[in-house]
Amino acid sequence: MKLNPAIIRIKNLRLRTYIGIKQDEIENKQDVLINVTIHYQAEQATNTDDMQDALNYRTITKRIIDLVENNRFSLLEKLTSDILAIAAEHPWVIRAEAEVDKPHALRFADSVSLCLSCSKL
Repeated sequence: MKLNPAIIRIKNLRLRTYIGIKQDEIENKQDVLINVTIHYQAEQATNTDDMQDALNYRTITKRIIDLVENNRFSLLEKLTSDILAIAAEHPWVIRAEAEVDKPHALRFADSVSLCLSCSKL
């Protein structure tokens, strides 16, 4: 049986970073909500049950946390692109998607989000 690619979803990763162009956004960290989806061929991992044959989502998440919490961003586009680059970096990744929500970015809206994706096929 040929398996379709596995899908790893990192859901609602809540972090704080400097994001924005207004003075108060430059001076104060804000909440961001991150969702990442990674598609990869996991057939080897399903056959062996060996961590060496699987994509380590913990390592990916730690790298995303380090990026977000230790940098400053003017644009959601740049932050989302950098997160996507980490998600798609491993050679086993076929497709990846990253979405970053910035809560309360607009009056009367819960949040503003930006989503980017890439494919290696």
